[in-house]
Amino acid sequence: MSGIDVEAVREDTPGCHEIVHLNNAGAALPPRQVLAATIDYLEAEARLGGYETEVKRQDEVDRVYQAGARLLGCSSRELAFTGGATHSWMKALQSVPLKKGDRVLVTAAEYNANVFGLIGLRKRGVKVELIPNDSSGQTSVEALGALLDEKVKLVCATHIPTGGGIVNPVAEIGRVAKEAGAFFLLDACQSAGQMPLNVEELHCDFLTITGRKFLRGPRGTGLLYVRSGLDGLLAPTVIDTRSAAWVDNWEYELEPGARRYETFEAPMAAKVGLGAAIDYALDIGLEAIAKRVDDLAVRLRVLLSETPLVNVVEADGPQSAIVPFHVEGRASEAVVAALRAWGVNTSVTPPLPSGFDPEKRNTEPLVRASVHYYNTEEELVDAVAAL
Repeated sequence: MSGIDVEAVREDTPGCHEIVHLNNAGAALPPRQVLAATIDYLEAEARLGGYETEVKRQDEVDRVYQAGARLLGCSSRELAFTGGATHSWMKALQSVPLKKGDRVLVTAAEYNANVFGLIGLRKRGVKVELIPNDSSGQTSVEALGALLDEKVKLVCATHIPTGGGIVNPVAEIGRVAKEAGAFFLLDACQSAGQMPLNVEELHCDFLTITGRKFLRGPRGTGLLYVRSGLDGLLAPTVIDTRSAAWVDNWEYELEPGARRYETFEAPMAAKVGLGAAIDYALDIGLEAIAKRVDDLAVRLRVLLSETPLVNVVEADGPQSAIVPFHVEGRASEAVVAALRAWGVNTSVTPPLPSGFDPEKRNTEPLVRASVHYYNTEEELVDAVAAL
């Protein structure tokens, strides 16, 4: 399937000896290297003290920025460490100057926490509008182009929706948005660690990722990319000694670059773990990961499609590691619970409101299976047999 040494990767992954993990779109299994880096740092804090450990091991703490820069093709100064994709996304959204009457265009695939932020904009009088999908289920770049005008200040796109496997054409979305002079905010929390990403090719001003999904990092970690040189951004809503310097009695200066979006308090051990997780993915290679994930996902779709009473529910466009399905006559919550009892991890994805699912592909809760490169074909066969 790829050039990955799957046996070595599985040996690095303790969870592979315990369960069949097909919930990587929720939280993937971390490798031993991430566990070791995180636990070792925690033990050092217990022996030496929190502040003292950070000073002594600053290079380890800061490794996440260098690793993230390699992952995304950006400068390390363009990255902020955050508590996850939602933290990152909200920080980016709140930094865009928007007033009553301005327009924001968003993909129908937006994550529900992102939509909560957009609802807040609507309550302030900002016009938030959905970009239609094309016949394949992807966001329509042509429709986006028709919607753009001088009042559109921001375009938001989700690379891969949490409830379905479609891969949106975000590079084209970014290109069109930039040509129109709008900021472009990209949610890449389901694609980071699953496929190569490059902020220059994606034309994004902001990009958000989480550590716990396909990057295989600790929970409660994420990164926010903010393009250097953006004009007119608002100051972060939370500012402390990490994000600004107190320069006079009643004056402060924000940190240059993305670090202004950080605060002093952070889980340093988890930060070290995220750096180790990104390095691990980069050592394997994102191209190789993408190839294996795609092959496994195709195989899973075939197996599910051949199983009586099982229906895969997805659009026709390019697909990712996420495979949603339902079993006729069975509640998806019950299917997930039964699979878990058999040692197979999946999750439930709820239906979207009708405005966000115009094709009505997902009108009931679905089982969401999501593969990663450490899974095997034998695991997929066993998981489907359990159905």
